[in-house]
Amino acid sequence: MATSHPSVFLLTVNGQIEGANFPEYDNLYCKYCFVYGHDWAPTSGLEEGITQITCKGSQSPHKLIWNFPLETTFKSTNPSGWPQLVLSVYGPDVFGNDVVRGYGATHIPITPGQSVFTSSADPLPLPPGDTNGPSPCSFPSPRGDCRSSPVTRVRSQGFVNVSFHIITKDTRKLGYDTGPPGAADTAPASSGWSAEEQPINT
Repeated sequence: MATSHPSVFLLTVNGQIEGANFPEYDNLYCKYCFVYGHDWAPTSGLEEGITQITCKGSQSPHKLIWNFPLETTFKSTNPSGWPQLVLSVYGPDVFGNDVVRGYGATHIPITPGQSVFTSSADPLPLPPGDTNGPSPCSFPSPRGDCRSSPVTRVRSQGFVNVSFHIITKDTRKLGYDTGPPGAADTAPASSGWSAEEQPINT
């Protein structure tokens, strides 16, 4: 009997947007969405979402905790256009209006298993008169126009911590090596809050 070969492979993204470190701001929430290439398609889970609003605790004056779950599965025929997670952090200004406080993006890990990333959240160049800021999914490119904008770059507003648990299926059968066999069974990575831990440049 002939053995059928898979025509697509699957990428399952589990994890959470753990929280953020924004020294100058409080009462923040995070919008997220996945951006991916033309050969990719979601098969289950959510492509975008929004966390709850959280404030800093007395014992951790710079940390905001969201622990917002991520759970999405994609299918694709090739790794070109590997998904990215785009994040935008929002909070109130002095008038009580929600404004964007930072923006960042990171590729979903290729290797199966657990990993923790700290993404810098850079200030966003906003159009004149825009008080609400753009949606994280409204940019024409995954990283938006932050680097191509004539706006002068300034220091990051803060950092967002994201943890991933990645599972792949049939990548090897299609000839793609994403890591050693059994990598998905590795121990969970410890989640730290240092801005220097595995920084993701945006």
